[in-house]
Amino acid sequence: MLCLLLTALIWGFAFVSQVQGMDSMTPLFFNAVRFTLGAISLLPVIAITRRGREPAKTDTDPADTTANDRKGAGWRSNPAIVGMICGAFLFTASTLQQYGILYGRSAGRAGFITALYIVLVPILAFVFLRRRINAMVGVAVVISVVGFYLLCITDGFGSLTLADLLLLFTAFLFAAHILVIDEFGRAVDALMLSLAQFATTAVLSWIGSAIEGSVDWQGAASAWIPILYAGIGSVGVAYTLQAVGQQWVPPTRASLIMSLESFFSVVGGALFLGEMMTPRGYLGCALIFAGTLLAQVPAKLPNFRERKAGKRP
Repeated sequence: MLCLLLTALIWGFAFVSQVQGMDSMTPLFFNAVRFTLGAISLLPVIAITRRGREPAKTDTDPADTTANDRKGAGWRSNPAIVGMICGAFLFTASTLQQYGILYGRSAGRAGFITALYIVLVPILAFVFLRRRINAMVGVAVVISVVGFYLLCITDGFGSLTLADLLLLFTAFLFAAHILVIDEFGRAVDALMLSLAQFATTAVLSWIGSAIEGSVDWQGAASAWIPILYAGIGSVGVAYTLQAVGQQWVPPTRASLIMSLESFFSVVGGALFLGEMMTPRGYLGCALIFAGTLLAQVPAKLPNFRERKAGKRP
């Protein structure tokens, strides 16, 4: 639980570095350098986790259903291909998020609007994958929508900014990214999948940055602390802590702990950027946070029985 709490803390404070990085870099160039460092930081983690593992068997036992399933999975068992698909979603989401942060310049606001992806995941899963959802998700949606209204729409819908819309769309994309990983990432190693998607995001960001002519090493040098934190801290270190923590903590409890990321984004914005919200804004944040918690309430008992029987709820 401590590992997961540190993960939420690192990710929440990463919004501060994302705001600071926009002082001297463009969103595409910032993400290009950030995800390059993130991919590189995973290499020693992968090397350490691979050390001591038994070599792969050359002969496959016909009774080995796992091996047979992976063999028949085709491209789904290739971490490079799956990683590129996931990386395309991650690139789009992270780019829009960074532009939203550029225009909004608020770590706390960005953190809470982005956190809506937790509520959107079960909704998109129901719409596109026909997965059942429980009644608490509907309650979570209503509470989160009210929270979004209080946080972003302070003087009629005319007060809804471009940054708010970009961050809201970012939440949809991050929700889609999670579902893509859930659908296509089951047959591949998690670390290799992460490396492939981070590398894909970095390559696409480098291409976009080169096209717009925003490669600026002097700007990167002046923002080296935010870049190192956003790249190595929120990617390499936080991902490793998450992987360790989720080995011991059940998924629902792990999600609840890591949802504190939005809370830490407000704390980080207040401590390092001097951000302050109105009481209405803080109430909106509280409702969004409550909605994200309710969205993770486990399904009813029959669904747990179905899980034990190996069925998807």
